[in-house]
Amino acid sequence: MIAVVVLAGGAGRRIGGDKPLQMLAGRSLLDHALTLAQCWSPLVGISVRESASAVHCTGAPYLIDTVGGGPIAGIASALAFGRSKGSSFVLTIPCDTPFLPTDMPKRLTEALSPPSTAVIAASGGRLHPSCGLWRVGADAALPAYLATGRSSLNGFAKALGAESVEWPVARSDPFFNINSKTDLIEAEQIFKDR
Repeated sequence: MIAVVVLAGGAGRRIGGDKPLQMLAGRSLLDHALTLAQCWSPLVGISVRESASAVHCTGAPYLIDTVGGGPIAGIASALAFGRSKGSSFVLTIPCDTPFLPTDMPKRLTEALSPPSTAVIAASGGRLHPSCGLWRVGADAALPAYLATGRSSLNGFAKALGAESVEWPVARSDPFFNINSKTDLIEAEQIFKDR
């Protein structure tokens, strides 16, 4: 069984802070992500920064990011969580991509074959490394990668030799990412048009 971890540790400066708690269609971004995650697995965690105390009361365990910073810290927390739950795989999703395709776990799982340790989503010719399926053992490569001075999640996925799975972009990109108030307004319109 895979574990699913919602990455909710970003500072959200461009959106005014507390990104996971920003409201979209009457619910927080974190609620949207958790609803999807809980459809995919009963093993769900939320990766947060230590200072992210405003994110609480969801019923899912909080994983405090301790390695590096940014999304790669969330991946480290996610892989540790997966290991603690006895899972071989961890699916990560960001809290700010509310339109993720429901077939994402299935398609990523089908694409992850040995010796690959990770497979990530792509759409419109762009990679989305926060939306990925990782073998729990992938964290063994993390110390060496961080020792190079790099901390890009995309770079880590490349260092692992991650495969990618492409989704079509029809009326809107299923990996539409909310980073600003303008994005939030656009997301509201996407919800109305669905």
